[in-house]
Amino acid sequence: MDLALTLTVFTTLFVLELPDKTFIATLVMSTKYRPLLVWIGVVAAFLVQTVVAVAFGGLLGRLPEDPVHAVVMVLFLVAGILLIRGASHAKEEEEEAEEEFGEKVTREAKGWHVITTSFLILFLAEWGDLSQLATAGFVARGGNPFAVGIGAFAALALVSGLAALLGKTLQGRLPLALIRRIAGVICLFFAVTMALQLAGVEMPGWLPV
Repeated sequence: MDLALTLTVFTTLFVLELPDKTFIATLVMSTKYRPLLVWIGVVAAFLVQTVVAVAFGGLLGRLPEDPVHAVVMVLFLVAGILLIRGASHAKEEEEEAEEEFGEKVTREAKGWHVITTSFLILFLAEWGDLSQLATAGFVARGGNPFAVGIGAFAALALVSGLAALLGKTLQGRLPLALIRRIAGVICLFFAVTMALQLAGVEMPGWLPV
């Protein structure tokens, strides 16, 4: 397994997911239901979505290399710009997401009902999410699917665990605007790296992208 790629994907996905709406969704559900059951449902949803993202990235990787790399480059470029531009509105978006998911978990639930509810909410919320697109992008660029999948799933499972166990504490201390800007810079870095590769510039061997 490509450990450097796994660590790169893990770090990228961890930073992308921290200020994401799915973190808020897990936090809100954990205040209504048992956190462990919420986490089990959320992790199951992330596992399925990670497999979907890796499979989609694998299909894209079968297309001509340069066009695929160009599309992935644009994806990271747009993501980076949106994250940096939207950083100043992070608090407002956080409050909107908290209200949105709060309305979805108003009814009482126990046991398997908590797990299935958490699974469905996260499964639907994750479609088209930046973390899912980034996972597919890493695979599409020729990254080892197993290494990418492990790194992505580990990051998502850790973030959801933090949200379930320490959500309110982290919410009060995490500078979401700063985290979004850091995530945006990471995305722009990948975009620039890919642009240079497309231009024929040889990248250092230690870069796993």
